[in-house]
Amino acid sequence: MVHIYKIVPQEMWQAAEAEGIFHGAPVDLADGYIHFSTAEQAQETAAKHFQGQTGLLLAAFDSGHFGDDLKWEPSRGGALFPHLYTSLPVSAALWVKPLPLGTDGQHEFPEMDQ
Repeated sequence: MVHIYKIVPQEMWQAAEAEGIFHGAPVDLADGYIHFSTAEQAQETAAKHFQGQTGLLLAAFDSGHFGDDLKWEPSRGGALFPHLYTSLPVSAALWVKPLPLGTDGQHEFPEMDQ
């Protein structure tokens, strides 16, 4: 079981919880899939795409839950990133935790499983 992670604004996740489904952030909708990161990729993803943003959450998922809808595709520097080609049921989240911004301007990540 490989855990994958989604960084998402709290307001967006709360709206998804009300509906039961996360359809994706604007970048996900534009690209046609929901972007995830592995534990090793998440901090770089936060620094590259969410620098300085507050009010973020980190949601963990079991990659095996998504079957053939999850594809591992090359992205930055050829690294394989998990991309989900369907809507995301919020009930699939193993946990959702705050992703606060530290005093150094970097996000403070909770402990993540590989």
